[in-house]
Amino acid sequence: MRARNVLLASGRRTPREEVDAYRVLARVGPASYLPLLAEALQRLSYDSSSGTRHALSVELCEEAVAVARSIDPAEPARADVLYKALDTCQRELYRSGRRVEGFALRAEMLAIGRAQAELSGDPVVRGLSDWAAGLSEEGRYAEAADAMTELVSAVLPQGPRSGALAWSLLEWIAALHDAGRSGEALRAFGTLVGMEAAEAAEGRDLMTCHLLSLIGYARMLDAHGRDERAALVRQEALVLLTELADTGERKSWSGYQASFWAVLLALSGSGSDRSVSDGPHPPSGATPMRWSPDARQRYFDSRHALREKVDALAPRADEDPGRHLAELVRLHHVLTIRSAVYWEHRTHLFAERVRSLFDEGVDLARLLSRHDPAKGARALARNLIDRSAFHAAIHEFGPALDDFHQALGYLGAAGQACSGPGPRG
Repeated sequence: MRARNVLLASGRRTPREEVDAYRVLARVGPASYLPLLAEALQRLSYDSSSGTRHALSVELCEEAVAVARSIDPAEPARADVLYKALDTCQRELYRSGRRVEGFALRAEMLAIGRAQAELSGDPVVRGLSDWAAGLSEEGRYAEAADAMTELVSAVLPQGPRSGALAWSLLEWIAALHDAGRSGEALRAFGTLVGMEAAEAAEGRDLMTCHLLSLIGYARMLDAHGRDERAALVRQEALVLLTELADTGERKSWSGYQASFWAVLLALSGSGSDRSVSDGPHPPSGATPMRWSPDARQRYFDSRHALREKVDALAPRADEDPGRHLAELVRLHHVLTIRSAVYWEHRTHLFAERVRSLFDEGVDLARLLSRHDPAKGARALARNLIDRSAFHAAIHEFGPALDDFHQALGYLGAAGQACSGPGPRG
């Protein structure tokens, strides 16, 4: 009676009071109260209004899973309650460094998703994207690519739905690229570019997202030696960027394009990025919200060590640029990518936090081009294109066009061995 009175009483009750009440009532009415207890335990583990975690958040989430598993298998709601409890618990396990257990819960989530899809006839299996992300973080890239191929094959025929397909395509591209399936990755990127072009032409998406997808596509073509195709894609991007500089966006502005840009930026630097840190690496085609909490924390915390390395290497590069400048440019590029992704994830006012890094990167690469014209011209073109995409993502199309024009000139100079420092910028 006291437990029922707590729930029926007027006024605000605490999550702790709810949990205590549902624990009592679940003994006498399991069918009604076990699902409510599982949800209450999850609410108690994390206070969304204050953003604070309970000191026993992992234990509370594990109890929520145990409660959900104890629901009668014949109950229709059991699968959804259990899936949600597993999802909350796996995040807490990852956050506490218990990656093996967190990964096992993702496998259980996928099994539930497959069973539900089989019953409903829905081709989209819930849990596939989380499973693929977990595989990628463990370095099991071939399996991650297979999982994302299965997911995209199911969602692609349904067409774009509120941008969800674009994010799935980005994860698919990254998984294929990491698995060494370059031909498939490039075809997948072509699919993304074509979709963004169609969506922009019909007014359902931003022209900027089409532009950013073209820039990312050209980067990947370059990385796999498709230089002629990359040059054609860059010319297409130049035409679109020129239009944007002249007329601006046709759609109302939003923050969507900034997140799209940040994922493409992380994807472009995934190779050099992995060479400067140990431990699990976040899936490069996913937003930070899709990364496991511990991998995300490690990735973002690494900025501090990178900053120290860059600062320590800078005076040595001044003294002996032939030995140290190229490495300084590379490390600074990784620092810029990680910082840009961090601040875009943290605040919509990210631009002023990272603007100076893009400027410093261009200045360092310009200095390298004087000491090593061939290598420096390519690094300078890359950093100029990175800064151009940054400008475009924050609606600065004039500066974006200027940087892009310069970059095209330096890409031409990079093909001429030791022919001088390239065009003046």
